[in-house]
Amino acid sequence: MADNGASDEVPRTRISDPKVMRALAHPARLTILEELGLGRAGTATEFAAICGLTPSATSYHLRALAKAGLVQEAPGRGDGRERVWQLISSSGIEIASGPDDPEAMRAEQGLVEVFLARSEARTRSWVARWQQEPREWYDATRMTEHIITVTSQELSDLNAKVYELVRQYSPSVRHDPPPESRSIAIVYRTVPIPDKPEEQ
Repeated sequence: MADNGASDEVPRTRISDPKVMRALAHPARLTILEELGLGRAGTATEFAAICGLTPSATSYHLRALAKAGLVQEAPGRGDGRERVWQLISSSGIEIASGPDDPEAMRAEQGLVEVFLARSEARTRSWVARWQQEPREWYDATRMTEHIITVTSQELSDLNAKVYELVRQYSPSVRHDPPPESRSIAIVYRTVPIPDKPEEQ
């Protein structure tokens, strides 16, 4: 269900192992994977500045991601004094546990909760600073919710269409964006709502 990025026509890495899900369920690790997903390689020191952690703490998270099979050491930069890390696969990640594996379902729930908290913090940060942002970026952003009525197949088709629409702007597809471009977080959720209780 949970999804993290996408690339060209390469199938996304499908994760169903609860151990890997638990390894992902940390804001710093999601931040590192996001940075690596933009096509960048980096050291623990470089990621520490982005995550707001010490290099030693960031190195611990990188090793945990490596143990989970998500990152690996990249070719060195010459002096060999620091490890450089890169993604094992640039295809993006898809999390799927399934109702027949309760342990994996619990691990996925924990991961989704971390993802939601991180997404909410990112959105609140934008709201707090939008008065200082250029007007054209304020006008271009959207936060909206639509209630639709669909079948499960129609919802799957809609998700696929939105994915294809957004994918064309991914760094792995769009290698030479206009110089005025910015990184934008698009959080897309399709969540069934409870049926309304029957009137008495």
